[in-house]
Amino acid sequence: MPKRRRYYHKRTTQSTIAALALLLVIWVVNGISKGNLFENNSQNNITNSRTVAKSDELSNLDFKSGESSVVYINNNKATLNPADWKSNHVEYQNLDQYNRTSGANVAYLENHNLASDNSRERQYVRPTAWHQKFVDGEPIINRGHLIAYSLSGGINSDGRYVGSDVGDQNNPKNLFTQTSFSNQKVQTIYEQKVRQALYDYKKVIFYAKPIFKGSELMARGIHLQAISTDKSLNFNVYLFNVQPGVKFDYQNGRSTIDRNFDVKEP
Repeated sequence: MPKRRRYYHKRTTQSTIAALALLLVIWVVNGISKGNLFENNSQNNITNSRTVAKSDELSNLDFKSGESSVVYINNNKATLNPADWKSNHVEYQNLDQYNRTSGANVAYLENHNLASDNSRERQYVRPTAWHQKFVDGEPIINRGHLIAYSLSGGINSDGRYVGSDVGDQNNPKNLFTQTSFSNQKVQTIYEQKVRQALYDYKKVIFYAKPIFKGSELMARGIHLQAISTDKSLNFNVYLFNVQPGVKFDYQNGRSTIDRNFDVKEP
């Protein structure tokens, strides 16, 4: 009898192991088929991201609560031409008829454009749709730079490199009303990619364009893309200009608190 019990126990254990192994195989295959197994790149780590083929579709996109604030354009590949990098400068666009920064600023950057935060000045420009509000003690909007302060060292308001280490701070052609979430939680991810490339002494073309719908004074989002001349840096994204727990009237920038309005963090 003892021998039969040991045989039964051994057979049961083997069956259990086999069943668990089968379940593991099913889980692995299912994970691979869905493309969500061991994802470790920045694009896959952003939950529920969407893709669009062309940048001219961006003004028609609407954000829905619970979605990711990042949309990939052209499979996250820039449409910029690395061969266009000829000299260190920024092409700032004039404000439009509504006094908005609706054009695309394009920066041709290199290592000496990295600016230190120690030289920052107080910001005072009020972009269109500027209506500040504090929620839970924190401001919900920022003066968002198209070309980040930290990437514009030595560039004056005309876009020329003049040799200082101070970045662009209060240039009306380079600011728009941006939610603090979009600015500090999302856009900074892509600015850091550019900063790292400059730290590595690469030359970078960086494109930034706020996207407005019709005559609205608050941008619905911002289109960012960048490429280095060696193509090791290459991204193309649209960031919705949204804030968790807050809804905006994009026509004028006024806001209302909505605790159920959810925005996924990258």
